[in-house]
Amino acid sequence: MTSHAKELQAGERFAFGANWRRFLSVLNEERIEEATASLKRMLNVESLHGKSFLDVGSGSGLFSLAARRLGARVHSFDYDPDSFACTMELKRRYFLEDVNWVIEQGSVLDRDYLSQLGQFDVVYSWGVLHHTGQMWTAIENVLPLVKNGGILFVAIYNAQLFLSTYWTVVKRSYNRGGAVVRRVLDVGYFAFFSSALFVADVCRARNPFVRYRGTGSRGMSVYHDVVDWIGGWPFEVATPEECFRFMKRHGFDLEELVTCRGGHGCNEFVFRKRLPPAP
Repeated sequence: MTSHAKELQAGERFAFGANWRRFLSVLNEERIEEATASLKRMLNVESLHGKSFLDVGSGSGLFSLAARRLGARVHSFDYDPDSFACTMELKRRYFLEDVNWVIEQGSVLDRDYLSQLGQFDVVYSWGVLHHTGQMWTAIENVLPLVKNGGILFVAIYNAQLFLSTYWTVVKRSYNRGGAVVRRVLDVGYFAFFSSALFVADVCRARNPFVRYRGTGSRGMSVYHDVVDWIGGWPFEVATPEECFRFMKRHGFDLEELVTCRGGHGCNEFVFRKRLPPAP
């Protein structure tokens, strides 16, 4: 049995890849276009032609696909074998036998593996590093993979004091419970979040039914995102200030920031690696 399978069996890890497999059944061109647009918006680019792109924890493979569509040379890897399979499936569908998209199974905590990858113009890791069980180590491990002057785009769960403790308990219970417990939590929390989002949209004079077509602002699925949020374990959090200070100490400057305004979810950061001083 692999280490990943043992962690799943012991309830020490959420089956992220299994959730992504289900997501691929609803992936369509509209979602891919939304994901591509969100990547362009955060990186402030229209194209990635001539650039190298590393997707750390590729998950469904959607953003590797988006980067490849933008012209980047893409290298994707994920620890979860199902996530690796999902990314392979998207390559099969859209870029079969493309030599400019490499996909591997690997861990961001494996420094020997990372040392063989080289450096990239863009290193991307959205909502991944806080699920490793060693978040700050994982963040530190990806920094050498960014070229001087290159970009690191990461999203990290926001710290919410006692609410983060509450979600820690929920996530532990979800993964250590049986199938019935997980199903009850899936349905219950999806109903809760759906109702809350519906009310929020109505209060802001937005059409709530647009959201429930199932497409999010990054091309994601509301349902699969909720399942990922409830079950996502390991689970760590950080404030925007903690992330900013950590990256500054390691030679990175903040270029773009989107916060969740103190709520639950991820804060998104785009950092640029400083060029070495001129001789």
